[in-house]
Amino acid sequence: MISKKKHILLAEHEALEEILPDAFALAKEVCKRLCGKSWSVVGRETKWEMIPYDVQIIGGIILHRGNVAEMKTGEGKTLVAVFPIYLNALAGRGVHLITVNDYLAQRDAEWMGEVYRRLGLSVGYILNSMHPDQRRSNYLCDITYGTNNEFGFDYLRDNMSLQKEDQVQRGHAFAIVDEVDSVLIDEARTPLIISGAVDAPVDSSFIDLKPSIQNLVKKQNILVTDIINEANNLFESGKEKEAGYKYLQALRGMPKHPKLLKVFQEAGPKKLAFQVESEYMRDKKLYEVDEDLFFSVDEKTQVIDITEKGRNTLAPNNPDMFVIPDLGELLNDVDTNKALSQLDKDKEKEKAHQLHADRSGKIHNLTQLLRAYTMYDKDVEYVVQNGRVQIVDEFTGRILSGRRYSDGLHQALEAKENVTVERETQT
Repeated sequence: MISKKKHILLAEHEALEEILPDAFALAKEVCKRLCGKSWSVVGRETKWEMIPYDVQIIGGIILHRGNVAEMKTGEGKTLVAVFPIYLNALAGRGVHLITVNDYLAQRDAEWMGEVYRRLGLSVGYILNSMHPDQRRSNYLCDITYGTNNEFGFDYLRDNMSLQKEDQVQRGHAFAIVDEVDSVLIDEARTPLIISGAVDAPVDSSFIDLKPSIQNLVKKQNILVTDIINEANNLFESGKEKEAGYKYLQALRGMPKHPKLLKVFQEAGPKKLAFQVESEYMRDKKLYEVDEDLFFSVDEKTQVIDITEKGRNTLAPNNPDMFVIPDLGELLNDVDTNKALSQLDKDKEKEKAHQLHADRSGKIHNLTQLLRAYTMYDKDVEYVVQNGRVQIVDEFTGRILSGRRYSDGLHQALEAKENVTVERETQT
């Protein structure tokens, strides 16, 4: 079956290569005939004045053959894509143009759309605000413009659909990626994760734990401010190693502290902090830097660890609060207790499971609240609109409507911002 499919694809590729000169020539002729004509592009009347140069046609050939074409701003990437898109759309299996934001998807689809329509092809585009029926209709077009997020999440949703009629995409035959370095390198660091609501009650512990975390963060903020002041004095006195230690301590205590960010605009203090960090990591003594803090934050891995000082502040009268019991050991103790009946053993096992779940759940929620307060800033990573926390795309700055952080982080942000804490989601 696979070899048969490969044979068909190879035959298709050979056929497209054979008609490439005629197809590209036809597309160029349409561009010539459209010169001087105008049509609406994102609500603005736009006059067509583009006839491709030979070098742009060469760029189209490069794209058709699956290679990367580097073009500087203003050299006509949008027009270059028209040629391989038209050629591959002739196969009838659909072509996707992946761009960086919704505006460009709509603009380019409407701008280049007149060329495609003159060539007998249909054009559509996918926007974040579209409902499934609109998406399905646009995916059925010969050519579809959209962002990598929209194509990716539609693919994930289609794979979760229980019925074929709920799916919106029709296949993945040929795609051109605009700003390929951004999509395949920068944004590739952020996985596309789809989530759905869990059939469970809303976890109220985020609200219950919030006052304690607010107090802890306030104490840490005051402490880090003092550490930065001390580091600055040491730096000005020429005691660079001691200053580097303090800068590192401040970085691990509150990486987004405004005063620290201002200091780190200068290369010297930041370099000293990283030098000390490398030294302590090499000697496996990084824990010594964290001992005077209430909690430590590893900005690279986003791992937060509550120190002994922090644990004593959060639960001075309950030292066992942060000790997660060994479930295997607890269950073994129950099984080997001959004084218990089978019914009593079952009850004790249920208690052990509940204790383990409660402790680990509370520690997890504490950590997520700390992450919400120290690593996620309002109007940067997220905004609050209409009583809801909305994620902001770190690359485009656009709001990702309907998306939620997983593992309780979104609930922690909702508790932080005093909006309704919604149900947990599962990925």
